Amino acid sequence: MRARRRRQARAAGVVWMGIVPGGIAMKRFVCWLGLIAGICGVAASAGAVSPGAAPAAPKPSFEVRIAAVVNDEVISVEDLDSRIKMVLLSSDLPDTPQMRARLAPQVLRTLIDEKLQLQEAKREHVTATDAELKRAIAQLEKQNHMPPGGLEKFLKAHNIEPSALINQITAAIVWAKLVRRRAAETNPISDEEIDQALARLKRTANEPQIRVAEIFLPVDNPNQDAEVRRLAERLIQQMRQGARFSAIAQQFSQSATAAVGGDIGWVRPDELDPKLGKVVAKMQPGELSPPIRTRAGYYLLLVLDRRSGKGDAQDEELHLAQVVFPFPPQAGAAGRHAAIAAAESVRAADPSGCAQLMKIGKAKSSPLTSEGTLRVSQIAPAMRKILLALPVGRPSDPIVQKNGVGIVMVCAKSSAQPAVPTREEVEEMLIRQRLDTIARSYMRELRQAAYVDVRV
Repeated sequence: MRARRRRQARAAGVVWMGIVPGGIAMKRFVCWLGLIAGICGVAASAGAVSPGAAPAAPKPSFEVRIAAVVNDEVISVEDLDSRIKMVLLSSDLPDTPQMRARLAPQVLRTLIDEKLQLQEAKREHVTATDAELKRAIAQLEKQNHMPPGGLEKFLKAHNIEPSALINQITAAIVWAKLVRRRAAETNPISDEEIDQALARLKRTANEPQIRVAEIFLPVDNPNQDAEVRRLAERLIQQMRQGARFSAIAQQFSQSATAAVGGDIGWVRPDELDPKLGKVVAKMQPGELSPPIRTRAGYYLLLVLDRRSGKGDAQDEELHLAQVVFPFPPQAGAAGRHAAIAAAESVRAADPSGCAQLMKIGKAKSSPLTSEGTLRVSQIAPAMRKILLALPVGRPSDPIVQKNGVGIVMVCAKSSAQPAVPTREEVEEMLIRQRLDTIARSYMRELRQAAYVDVRV
């Protein structure tokens, strides 16, 4: 009974922190890859909205260029411009007039959904507290290796009003609360459900599996089909031009996995929707699918990795230690050279084991001196190749990434074992699936009841 109450109490808030490519979390071992991440929460959708009876638009006391009217509230062109800048930064897309024009419809739909979520929160008297906002900002700063207040400075340096980020964070917080409230009205995940899921995963642990990431774009009614498909095709084009799948998923996917860059995890094709499983079974690591239409909407899939099953070397566990010097925001050549020199000084000290490496890192004030354990399959392919060739107890050469440079050491290796999740992980997976279903249904209701007048 107590276990059930605990599950019911946390029934929507499984917040995952993506700290290795694809969003696999690992305690005490922090990856230094990536720039500004999307907000960890239920991502806003890129779906269209349905018209209803039109209320009168508010009359502003000063001239505001209107991008859209949502019920009785306005989204300004300035709001749209600020969000587009944030998407460009987080997705590593070029800031050109052509790219802004392609992004505008997608970003506006996200802002419309956020406005609907905030309006629903106001009706239900649900708010985001100052403490919650501060924690969310602090988490973003920590993830991006910024000092307190660094995120606000970063946004201002790129001519983005901090309020644009605050609005996005607020919408994510209140929406998660609203979904949790609805989830609390349903029956909690039962022990029997967990037992059945865990037994199924144990039976299939030795079978070939594929690690997949998804972007889900819902189609709430048939009239939206062509529009959502065009959106899916634009997103594919942007990713082929260099946009990161994880960043696009965080910004546009209407799925609980959006918070972790779309990462579903390791699955067998037959565990997916039949249409998705048929496509993904033929894909290779790094391959991006075309838009796949299901009953609920369109999916874009990215195969992150494959493993053959029992005894697969990719399920070998590596205990790792790292000393990382991140590049400061907008670091020039001098800042990058200083970080590289600091990493080279650690390598030159020639530590003979992980304990000594950790001691040297702390002495040199590396902000990301950490250790932990990862399965080989959880490591990005390029880094995997380096680590598998590295003798145990010997430091790597400086490894330069986009956001920093570090020294990594393999402390120990363990024999490959079938990857079976813990009972708690299975429970969280089931909760996340239920929340995903509830959030989609809830959002669909809000869109169908809304009046939306798009002006741009």
